[in-house]
Amino acid sequence: MTRIKQLPRRQRVRKALLFVSLLLFPVTLYYFSPVIIVESAAQGIINASFIVFGLMFIAALFVGRLWCGWACPAGGLQEFGAAINNKPLQRRRFDWIKWAIWTPWMALIAVLVTRAGGYQAIDPFYHFEGGVTLALPVDPAGPPWYMIYYLIVLLFLGLALIFGRRASCHTICWMAPFMIIGRRLRNLWRWPALRLRATPEQCVDCLACTRNCPMSLEVNRMVRAGDMEEDECILCGACVDGCPKDAIRFSFSAGR
Repeated sequence: MTRIKQLPRRQRVRKALLFVSLLLFPVTLYYFSPVIIVESAAQGIINASFIVFGLMFIAALFVGRLWCGWACPAGGLQEFGAAINNKPLQRRRFDWIKWAIWTPWMALIAVLVTRAGGYQAIDPFYHFEGGVTLALPVDPAGPPWYMIYYLIVLLFLGLALIFGRRASCHTICWMAPFMIIGRRLRNLWRWPALRLRATPEQCVDCLACTRNCPMSLEVNRMVRAGDMEEDECILCGACVDGCPKDAIRFSFSAGR
């Protein structure tokens, strides 16, 4: 009888967390809204999106992009879509796109906040009643939340199905830059944080790490260079769990 090969336990736990986060996305969508943070900024109000993005930045100072690998609903959606298209993404052609989206978006927020005289109030539930995104009342001036939800799902999943592994993370994610900046700062200051470490002499060039990476990173090259720092690494641990020689490990340490 053929034995079905199981994922390593850590990867099963990670996939389960991503699945739960994806199931909760109809509830939590509001908290990741790139639009309502703009509306609240025009009135000098700190809303839930502001708080969530700020927490992502602060967390990245200590755990990098752990959120992306373990809890992001859009990331989970794309990883489950990999069963349809698991082709590695030619990521270096696309990584700049999210910055081209994020930079003018942040500039717009800064301009609106300045015109409003700065942030003057905190209202996490600005334009939000009921606590469940898809239960929000329909705004007569805009599309209903369920339509926004399905558009986001189709966009994030569609790009991954067309272009390959986690394509949306590399191109349209407006949250990733907050964590990338936090990670770069912690590397600049060289304080202890969760990171990957490699032992190059244990590597046998089997390339399992590169094949398993959901972010299409050249992990084998990183291992051989002895430098595992990469903006797009989401600390999923797929390379750690798939390495037959334990050449990669998690570490909470200082430095790069």
